[in-house]
Amino acid sequence: MPPEAIEAWSGPGAALASGDVRLWILSYAILAPHSHNLQSWTVDLHTPGEMVLYCDLHRLLPQTDPYSRQIMMSHGTFLELLDMAARERGLRADITLFPQGTYAGEKPDTRPVAHIRLVPDTTIARDGLFAQVLHRHTNRSVYDGGRKIPPATWSRIVASAGNSQVRMGHAGLDNAAALATHRRIALDAWRIELTTPRTVMESYDVLRVGAAEVAQHRDGLTLLDPLPVALAKLGLFDRSKAPAPDDYASTSQIREFEKKLASTPGFLWMVTDANDRVSQVNAGRAYARVQLEATAQGLAMQPLQQALQEYAEQSALRAEIHALLEATRPGQTVQMWARVGYAPAVPPAPRRRLQDFVRS
Repeated sequence: MPPEAIEAWSGPGAALASGDVRLWILSYAILAPHSHNLQSWTVDLHTPGEMVLYCDLHRLLPQTDPYSRQIMMSHGTFLELLDMAARERGLRADITLFPQGTYAGEKPDTRPVAHIRLVPDTTIARDGLFAQVLHRHTNRSVYDGGRKIPPATWSRIVASAGNSQVRMGHAGLDNAAALATHRRIALDAWRIELTTPRTVMESYDVLRVGAAEVAQHRDGLTLLDPLPVALAKLGLFDRSKAPAPDDYASTSQIREFEKKLASTPGFLWMVTDANDRVSQVNAGRAYARVQLEATAQGLAMQPLQQALQEYAEQSALRAEIHALLEATRPGQTVQMWARVGYAPAVPPAPRRRLQDFVRS
């Protein structure tokens, strides 16, 4: 991993601490989890003491996230970390979602996602989860499949969300049948995404193979394993077209993911009663807190969004996972589904430069 690609994870440093407090706050907000690590956040700083958050319309996932539900959740994770960082500096972040109205169509537009006003407040309390921000990383590795997550730990994770509008649930090693069903649906959904040409190409478009590409882009999906890096250097890893379902590029990924699912001792999910933009953003805020609490508890977490995605090929599995998680009433939506377990630490994901996110 090129050190410049992960320098943001070292914290803002003394220079930002003594300058514009908004930049200090944003240096933590940009560490939020984001679907495909696209980092689609743009912040306008023209008005002192205020910030306006926009969605970068060039950083969307039209194939796998056709209604930008996951993108909106990723703006929620950003806002939650922004709120936490503001509290560290004795500031209350007054956040108004969609101040010019929610998007009229199925896609984000040029209207802001949120307006944030920073207000000094001597009564504002720091958030204990802020200490985990620099340590939180999405962990896609094999987990310790035999290590049970204690009930008290599950309870702390669920309670951390702090949002009564988000219903949470979990399944673990004490429910083998449910665990097997979760694993099967997740694997089937992964297989569909990898063998549907337009969806796998969406991932290929943001796949950064080798240190040079990672350092250049500092976003997207990182691949540093020696074999594919070597093949890419030799011109034998063709990312200009989708691999056939029986190609090694497809079958090897499916096998590897099956191993990871088989090692997964727990699954966690989040359901909202509505699927409007505000609900999506607030679900993202809740997920940010949940993952930070999991980090505090020594747990690894990886979102499993494939079966939740709204494109046609996933419709049957999407219906199945909603039925399994008792989210079948009109409007009810599984906003997040994740594998959870114990695993060795992993390095952070790349982040773009702070100035890349800022309009001033």
